Amino acid sequence: MTEEPRPTLEAVAARAGVSRATVSRVVNGDPGVREVLAEKVRRAVDELGYVPNRAARSLVTRRHDAVAVVIAEPETRVFADPFFALQLRGISKELTAHDIQLVLLLTEGRDDHERVGRYLAGGHVDGALVFSLHLDDPLPGIIRRAGLPTVFGGRPGWPQTEEGGPGAPYVDCDNRGGAREAVRHLLGLGRSRIAHITGALDQTSAVDRLDGYREALADVDPGLIAEGDFTPAGGERAMRELLDRAPDLDAVFAASDLTASGALRVLRERGRRVPDDVAVVGFDDMLAVAEQTEPPLTTVRQDIEEMGRLMAGMLLRGRGGAERGTEPVEPAGVVLPTSLVRRDSA
Repeated sequence: MTEEPRPTLEAVAARAGVSRATVSRVVNGDPGVREVLAEKVRRAVDELGYVPNRAARSLVTRRHDAVAVVIAEPETRVFADPFFALQLRGISKELTAHDIQLVLLLTEGRDDHERVGRYLAGGHVDGALVFSLHLDDPLPGIIRRAGLPTVFGGRPGWPQTEEGGPGAPYVDCDNRGGAREAVRHLLGLGRSRIAHITGALDQTSAVDRLDGYREALADVDPGLIAEGDFTPAGGERAMRELLDRAPDLDAVFAASDLTASGALRVLRERGRRVPDDVAVVGFDDMLAVAEQTEPPLTTVRQDIEEMGRLMAGMLLRGRGGAERGTEPVEPAGVVLPTSLVRRDSA
């Protein structure tokens, strides 16, 4: 059985009664074609089932219609944490709506940084979306050297540029304000010994949430702060440390829902009733976690999926400016509001 040849630009041009150059301009999105001709071309494309050759088109447009999503975490962490699935879903929806392919790159260690750098510099993608960076991460420098348009997820923890001007745009939530609201809620419940389990303090989100916790309290007892890492295991470890050090604590603000879930397990093991003995508030409002804990978790909501969508949209707008031969305007950082979602844990 012989396979039918794929329709060509020439076949589309013959069906539409226009030149090959006109078909090429329409297929590549060039606005300089009269609408009556463009409609003939689109109709011929549909009738023939013509599919543009992306490799050939990229030679003309210098675009690859692909975006790299770089997550600075090992795959065991990425696929275990619902946060990443939500952010990827927002990114994917926005890219799909513009017929852009998503290329996922994860980093396990220094060798992976070099691999990612080579890929990004190799002309395979039009831009990069990068999140879950750590403060000593070499990725920003690697991406800068690759010369790719980039949007970061989370407030950058490094100087924007050596010259002091605006750097790469980013999308974040109001981590500090959300933490303040969580602690003020616990104060409003009459709690006076409020502990905090931090996230990984080499990430700006964890630092900002710790700062918000401190700002909400008139006097902070250092013994009520224990470092976690945004994971359930980190929450368990920190909760045991806090109970051993400050058995009179009556509330906990955890830097993430997963951290809070680990803390709740330890409180239950130690015979502490939630919220009667110890009230608990998390951060994220990931329904797969917050509604499944025992009791259901009071938490600070950030719109994780929307953050991903905004990151992708910001990158595509900058990419569009570059296509037209103009310098794209880099927007300032976008910080989304947070809100407290009350459930049974506090």
